[in-house]
Amino acid sequence: MSSNLKDKLANILEKEGFINVFSSFLAIVIGLLLGLIILLVSNIGDAFPAFMTILSGGFSGGMRGIGQVIYTATPLILTGLSVGFAFKNGLFNIGASGQFIIGAYAAVLVAIKCTFLPPAIHWVIALLASFIAGGLWAYLPGLLKARFNVNEVISSIMMNYIGMYLANYLVTLTVYDMLKNQSQNIPPSATLPGMGLDVLFRGSSANGGFFVAVIVVIIVYIILSKTTFGFELKACGLNKDASRYAGINEKRNIVLSMVIAGALAGLGGGLLYLSGIGKHIEVVDVLAEEGFMGIPIALLGLSHPIGILIAGLFIAHITVGGFYMQVYDFTPEIIEMIIASIIYFSAFALLFKSIVGFISKKINKNQETNANE
Repeated sequence: MSSNLKDKLANILEKEGFINVFSSFLAIVIGLLLGLIILLVSNIGDAFPAFMTILSGGFSGGMRGIGQVIYTATPLILTGLSVGFAFKNGLFNIGASGQFIIGAYAAVLVAIKCTFLPPAIHWVIALLASFIAGGLWAYLPGLLKARFNVNEVISSIMMNYIGMYLANYLVTLTVYDMLKNQSQNIPPSATLPGMGLDVLFRGSSANGGFFVAVIVVIIVYIILSKTTFGFELKACGLNKDASRYAGINEKRNIVLSMVIAGALAGLGGGLLYLSGIGKHIEVVDVLAEEGFMGIPIALLGLSHPIGILIAGLFIAHITVGGFYMQVYDFTPEIIEMIIASIIYFSAFALLFKSIVGFISKKINKNQETNANE
């Protein structure tokens, strides 16, 4: 191998972008291989066609399938951003599920009770309510962490269950459909507009909520990368003692980062339940899975807003692929296991990043040693 080629390879391996992409790709490949093994064990005859269906994802259903990927990804991107934003400040926001359902309830309440609002702004006000409600719900764990150093994992888990039971109670109190044990229908004026996606992906549930999610991704990226506040958040996440010594208000940043993370999760709830496809808040004692899905999405995207956008689309892609895989002789539980295995290994992206980074440094060090000799 020529010295120029070696130098180019060394430069590529040194780049953080390459390490990030490769580590996430490695996590996905290992997860997919485990999924294939599960398929082979359960039904070797249909394993490979079913596996290809998962890989095809939404493309298996044509334009409608792609639209379903966009629809499925929208709330996942927001909960992924929620978890990832808190990660940047060294916080683990495992309370996204509670923030998600509280935000969803606030959006549904405004949608049903505020029909006097003009249709042009009704859905906007409902989304704003979900954003504010999610942020307020995350305020307490942030305050407890900042003032009393209460572990945010424990406090946010507790808030998940409190949020679930509170949302159930408030639904039955204010917007309850007794016959169906769920919230009432969303009026058309509060439904998210299609913004052309309903026409482009005809027959799917895609709507303008995806554009809202993309705009939020861009805003979060700008905040984290281009503002003093974002720099302070990342500084606190990397080294709290050093940032405190530098004069950064650590306690304020903890509260603000949790509030913003909660607001993002709450907005995700609003985007899902205002989609206008008959989605309702069911009065059941089950935590919203979208909140927990934000954790592997944030890990797979390495807490970078653009990475989270791509990770959310990928998870939605294989989820829709799992739906189309039902044409083969596999039980729904097998399909869930496959998707779960892929998501499980996606959580190892950070570990793989460390391993790849270590290997690249080792290669570069050996090359420098050989050059000196």
